[in-house]
Amino acid sequence: MSTATHSPRSSGSIGRIVGASLIGTTIEWYDFFLYGSAAALVFNTLFFPSADPLVGTLIAFITYAIGFAARPLGGIVFGHFGDKLGRKKLLVLSLLMMGGATFAMGLLPTYDAIGVWAPILLTVLRLVQGFALGGEWGGAVLIVSEHGGDKHRGFWASWPQAGAPGGNLLATGVLSLLAAVQSDAAFQSWGWRIPFLLSGLLVMIGLWIRVSVSESPVFLAAQAKAEAAAAAGAKEEAPVVEVFRRSWREVLSAIGTRFGENISYYILTSFILVYVTTHLGLPKGTALNAVLIGSAVHFVTIPLWGALSDRIGRRPVTLIGSAGMAVWAFAFFGLVDTKSFAVITLAVTAGLLLHGAMYGPQAAFISEMFDTKVRYSGASMGSQLASILAGALAPIIAVELLKDYGSSTPISVYLCAAAVITTITVAVTRETLGRDLAGSRKQETAPAPAVPAGDPA
Repeated sequence: MSTATHSPRSSGSIGRIVGASLIGTTIEWYDFFLYGSAAALVFNTLFFPSADPLVGTLIAFITYAIGFAARPLGGIVFGHFGDKLGRKKLLVLSLLMMGGATFAMGLLPTYDAIGVWAPILLTVLRLVQGFALGGEWGGAVLIVSEHGGDKHRGFWASWPQAGAPGGNLLATGVLSLLAAVQSDAAFQSWGWRIPFLLSGLLVMIGLWIRVSVSESPVFLAAQAKAEAAAAAGAKEEAPVVEVFRRSWREVLSAIGTRFGENISYYILTSFILVYVTTHLGLPKGTALNAVLIGSAVHFVTIPLWGALSDRIGRRPVTLIGSAGMAVWAFAFFGLVDTKSFAVITLAVTAGLLLHGAMYGPQAAFISEMFDTKVRYSGASMGSQLASILAGALAPIIAVELLKDYGSSTPISVYLCAAAVITTITVAVTRETLGRDLAGSRKQETAPAPAVPAGDPA
């Protein structure tokens, strides 16, 4: 592969870009994860009342999954316009859509007040959330990847990734604080609305920061080249068409790379709330605080995994996480079943450390798989299609397995199988470390791997 490097921006400039992406993604993930936590704790009774708590939770998680179903559509739409108009404009739009939907959730009447319209309106707002997040991830990681130099791309691009545990940390922290200072009756009645309404303020802060960043220099150069070619009479296909025609192998590699990572994350942070409260009968604060502590460690260590991938490669670091998760899947529930808060916290934290090894290098890894003119579309489609196959179904499958078998063993097998899929995918995917994002994959001179992830020469 090419070892040429494009000139990075100054450290102050890349710092501003990273800060804007991190804060924006943290807010968007706060909004998205807030629903997942609320689905496990209150939505099952407020919007989907049922005589069986697990059935109500299952229905709430199905609506939670609908948000994932909208993410690929968001990835396609935002990816198309992001490759045509630029990364920055679409990132501002995604933040506005996500924040508006979350704020509106905090104002929704419950089932007792308006009947079936309550879950319908909640589902519509969840679709808006998913659509917005489908466009957020690709733009946030690309604008950082394309601003920074090749040498430290894994480190810089991992900071927007840290927005996921940052958002989860913020969402869980607010919910945990409210659970500690309010009675269960007050939290069920009105306290749960506070975190959703808080999103309005957070979005204003995020927008103020995000509009100040500059557009990606790599995109601007590619855009100028495309405009010159168009002036000369050349015709270009829509980015989404070109991705599926020329880069479908990379899309499949991105899906497989995200598969085990997605499933493990939602079991470790969302399903665990159901398992601890419903199956083990422990207070909801036990699970919330365990996830809170684990997310704090996760947030700090993701950039460290990204930095390590700059030294030894994207593939080795990802394989540490996926192979480790395949083993940890069986130890995790055994530790949680002790009902000890300290041991539960250890189980969640260790699992999130292994998840971070998959997640930290992922932004650079997937960004480096695609050429500039289709990078937003390709990265978004690969990552968001994985969200339907993996993250959307993970809590639903886990709850259904628990309901049918009353045991965590089938869930461990499910988690292990997902990690193995990611391990195999990464093992046969081409290493991307050192790739010049301003160049083309067709110009790279590295020998082809046994199972190539790029276009045939």
